Amino acid sequence: MGPRSVPLLPLLLALLGRPGPGRAEGCDLQPVTAEPPITLSYATSTVPWGCVSNSSLNTSHEVHVLSVRWSKASPVPLMVTATPRDDTCNRSAVLVLLCARCSANITSPCLNLDIHTDAHLSPETIRARNPELPMVSSKEQLLAWALATYGGITSYSELQDPRRVQLHLGEDARSPPECIPQEHFNAVLHLETEVFFHGVKSCSRSDAQSSRAAHIVHLQSEPSSPIKEVNLSLSCPEKSVGNQMLILQSKANFTWSLSLKCPTQLLVSGSYRMVPLFPALLRGDLLPDTEQDLIAKAFEKNYSVIASYSSIPASTHISLEIQGHEMAKTPVTTTPLVITQPPDLPHQVLLTLKPWKCTDETMEIVIIRSYLEPIKDVVNITLRDISCQAEKNATHFMLKSPLSHCGTSLEGRGYANNELILSLAKDAVLRSVRVGFQCKIPRELFLRLFPTAAFEAPQTELEINKEAFVQASMRWMDHPADLQLKECWLVASGKEPVLLVQGGEARGAGVAVLEGPPSSHGRKVWRFRFTYTIPEDGHIPFSAMLKCKAGLQNDTIFEKVLEVTVKDAWRPLSYRGLGLAAVLGITFGAFLIGALLTAGLWYIYSHTRPISKLQPVSSTAPASESSSTNHSIGSTQSTPCSTSSMA
Repeated sequence: MGPRSVPLLPLLLALLGRPGPGRAEGCDLQPVTAEPPITLSYATSTVPWGCVSNSSLNTSHEVHVLSVRWSKASPVPLMVTATPRDDTCNRSAVLVLLCARCSANITSPCLNLDIHTDAHLSPETIRARNPELPMVSSKEQLLAWALATYGGITSYSELQDPRRVQLHLGEDARSPPECIPQEHFNAVLHLETEVFFHGVKSCSRSDAQSSRAAHIVHLQSEPSSPIKEVNLSLSCPEKSVGNQMLILQSKANFTWSLSLKCPTQLLVSGSYRMVPLFPALLRGDLLPDTEQDLIAKAFEKNYSVIASYSSIPASTHISLEIQGHEMAKTPVTTTPLVITQPPDLPHQVLLTLKPWKCTDETMEIVIIRSYLEPIKDVVNITLRDISCQAEKNATHFMLKSPLSHCGTSLEGRGYANNELILSLAKDAVLRSVRVGFQCKIPRELFLRLFPTAAFEAPQTELEINKEAFVQASMRWMDHPADLQLKECWLVASGKEPVLLVQGGEARGAGVAVLEGPPSSHGRKVWRFRFTYTIPEDGHIPFSAMLKCKAGLQNDTIFEKVLEVTVKDAWRPLSYRGLGLAAVLGITFGAFLIGALLTAGLWYIYSHTRPISKLQPVSSTAPASESSSTNHSIGSTQSTPCSTSSMA
């Protein structure tokens, strides 16, 4: 009988029909036609049409023409500032502002600036007069009128939805002789403007059940653009809750300076700093650069409403104002878990630091105490369950707990939700500040090695000829039943790899698959035990690697490697690799060196000590003192056969 056949078509349809947790299906971005959820403006020097010329050099004044067009009525008056490039107002200037049905406020330090406009001017505008401007239907007609009226044109700029205009007065003899408008003109030498962005899009998942909303700003940077630093200011309504995320996508070499006046979660490309709290640069995230992938990233973070998606050119300054009406679009069925208090300094500090880190079974929080200096007076930190208190020393607050304790909830897709409660003592008054947060649970395989079957206190030492217990685990919120432990190997240098488990079954001697705990909240656990044996005269490796693979039915593979130190209980680690011959050789060498040193010292001693002469010993009794003296002075020594006399 042949192997049992599996119907492939239903299986393929089931697999293809499951949307991944991070896919942007069911969310088709559409332009916002109602009241927009945000007000966004950005600085730029590129105008839709513009030109410069030196035709005004031979006239009595320079002439600057601004033609303003609106997509919709401006919510604020147009602010125009005209300043000289060299800080002197020596030459008269004319500003022609064509801005029908708009309000404007024009300021300048130059008193010799004449203003010709059809806008409604504020009382603060200097030397304002309102002559009748021509009814023109094209930029060419406007420029022809300006040339005929003033004899020359210094600059022309067509502006779309401007909020502010900074005009730099001055002329350049190197400019072309005629002002011929060019599309997408770079007017950086004489103008910078901040324009409103009206191309906001939004969408939400079809199964969205909460008001957790994401705002995405996507910078489109040209390769030749010199912009590398972006200043962004964010403001919100006074009583806004913090169930929102701001995603800032740019090139990886961009630096963001963020001024946040409301609590929000952040995902930022490149690097960023929080001004004025943290001037030091913080490393951002690696974000995708496509519309659908950015939406998928928001969904992955459990934000099912894309309240605004704005794709704008790279800019040095961006202003983002979140309005208070966008959160009413989707009914709230769950309690927001990110922020539960009004915006204040503790929220900004902790949501910037993000000191939490999760595995598939634990949550760890480490906060450097010096980073809390802007808050001041922090005496204690706990989780939602106040019995879970952080340990503190001179430099850190530290807390570690299982995901099943301390009030942690696992309601989100791949996230653990909790609160940090800061106890602040000021002027003998103790108050608490709650900061909700989400800790991402990595979608990866975890490996742990234990010394006993209790599976407590993991370690990284593998003892030879002794049972070791391995636990592999992973969270897969979508379909945990589809997860399978494919295989596990033990790999050591100089040894053949040892297959321990394959297809959920034990392989090899000394290996047994154990029953793991039941799955909960999408977490699946596999356990097995094995004994690593090496022959008595075999080489003991210093370390080994435990390699396991888990996967889905669609061949998605997750691999993990755990490096362990190999330990022999009968031979201490310090003597590993030294046989009897090596020990005897070291001993004999030490003895030989000692003997040679001793011989050398004796040789030096015997050749450098003082040498004294030996005196003869007399066998006769000593003479009297006088005779001895006389003999020494007046006679010479004689033998028995000879005599001597005094001369």
